Amino acid sequence: MNLEEFEDQSRETIEQTLNQLHTAALLAGQLETQIAETGRQIQQLSRVIEAFVAQQKAQRPSQE
Repeated sequence: MNLEEFEDQSRETIEQTLNQLHTAALLAGQLETQIAETGRQIQQLSRVIEAFVAQQKAQRPSQE
């Protein structure tokens, strides 16, 4: 391998690695967004469950 081939191969490898890094950064951003949305959904579900349990407890004395 001569110097020119080495330079070409090095540039190509660096370019591929930078592309992979860019892709990983984009995927990390998407994952962060999905994690935040999942957290909001869990909070909402928790509020719904708490309201349902409170409603059931409030109705219990009138059913006995």
